[in-house]
Amino acid sequence: MNMFAKHHLLGGSLLVAGMSIGVGMLALPVVTAASGFFPSFVIYLICWFIMVSFARLILEACVWMPKESNMISISKHLLGNKGAVICWILYLFLFYCLMTAHIAAGEQSIFLFAKGHLPKSISTMIYVALFAPVVYLGTGTASRVNGVLMTGVVITYLLFFFIAIPHVDLSLVKRHEWSAIWPSLPVILTAFGFQNLIPTLYNYMDRDPKATSKAIWIGTLIPLTLYLIWEFLVLGIVPPEALYSALKSGQSAITPMQSALQSNALSYLSDGFAFFATSTSFVAISISLFDFWADGLKWKKKGVKRHLLLLLAIGVPLILVFADPTIFISALRYAGGIGVILLLGLFPILFVWSGRYIYKHSRQFEFVRGGKISLLLLFLFILFILLIMIFTEAN
Repeated sequence: MNMFAKHHLLGGSLLVAGMSIGVGMLALPVVTAASGFFPSFVIYLICWFIMVSFARLILEACVWMPKESNMISISKHLLGNKGAVICWILYLFLFYCLMTAHIAAGEQSIFLFAKGHLPKSISTMIYVALFAPVVYLGTGTASRVNGVLMTGVVITYLLFFFIAIPHVDLSLVKRHEWSAIWPSLPVILTAFGFQNLIPTLYNYMDRDPKATSKAIWIGTLIPLTLYLIWEFLVLGIVPPEALYSALKSGQSAITPMQSALQSNALSYLSDGFAFFATSTSFVAISISLFDFWADGLKWKKKGVKRHLLLLLAIGVPLILVFADPTIFISALRYAGGIGVILLLGLFPILFVWSGRYIYKHSRQFEFVRGGKISLLLLFLFILFILLIMIFTEAN
């Protein structure tokens, strides 16, 4: 592998990692608190492998497509106009759920940083006001700001890890209840959501299928490792009752973590990490939604239309957070249990089924082996997640 190929592999892997790491990480210890660390460890591995499989299905479909194809154009080519319309609707649903969760998490960061002295509505407006101009100014500004935010993520995460590790109580880590893990699955899937990036990643990797596949494996191992360490820290420090309370009130893991540590330095570090982790993905998702609307409406990003595009991207989730400040966990659950599992799970299966068995496209790069049996097993997993969502909502 030459120097330039290594550079592409590193860059592609970091793109995958950056797309995955975000606000879902803050919810993971809360939704898995009832099951404990070891069941969470196992289910993380399962969800990671399945989400990688979905990504590699999209990659196989990309091989059949012309350059610069995206999820919508792949849907249109392999599933027809109706498939493209459904994909478009699911895309919006997923992005709005994620945007809502990010704004809710951002509001919590501002509220905690101000030690509760600001009303939650004001905290929400401050957070949105910080990043709306970045989205408005476009990708160039967003890229520079994201570089600063990612630096903040790395620094606060490392500092928090080294200072917090002595506070871990292994008796809390050993606690487990395997039957309680299932309701957390939709949120865990959301935390491994990056599959809509695959068409862009494939082009970035010079349309090299094998190199792109390597970038997927390497890139997803980064968030998997970070999630497991974060899970170990939070579940080993925070009493489960405090995490149950956070779940009921729709909070991230930061509030109970700060209460358990009773340390100003660690409180500011955990809140800083939450802010940076939320904001990196918030900027990326906001820009994506802004561009998605511009492309869908065929609007030029100028003048009044640019203002309207910003309103379309941020206005709807902002209203939802104002209507229900505890919406954080619910938004992530709906994102994973409906948006991720259908758009980033079911659609890849349909892409490959159609391409392999209807259009008879080349199977030179069959990244998910096992033929129809593997596709059917992945489909059964999707049905299982949908059943979990139905059961959770019914109770």
